[in-house]
Amino acid sequence: MKVVSIHEAAKDPYIHPVFTGSDVTRQELAPGSSEFDVTVVNFGKGVRNRFHAHDTEQILIVIAGEGIVATQSEERTVSKGDVIFIPPGESHWHGATGNTEFSHIFVQRKNSVLTQIEE
Repeated sequence: MKVVSIHEAAKDPYIHPVFTGSDVTRQELAPGSSEFDVTVVNFGKGVRNRFHAHDTEQILIVIAGEGIVATQSEERTVSKGDVIFIPPGESHWHGATGNTEFSHIFVQRKNSVLTQIEE
């Protein structure tokens, strides 16, 4: 067994072309897992990712701030305690509102392939 505290996990810059800004960090919570990626993503105010899809299921667990999760047909405001299930192949984006920072934990299968749809 291993216990990891979110408050003690290192915040590393998360540089990726899928993000609309550079104010994004990540905190790996299960680096030794052979099956799952479990990571906190922290978005600065107004930063989101562009439309993208994964080849596996993705679960988002909101832990701070207020954010938006959107698909091609729906946009929802989410906050601490909300859990979002995104099926494989669903085009979506998520990120902070313009007024608050936003953090969520994502859980997905290790080596999931992200396909960026929006440039």
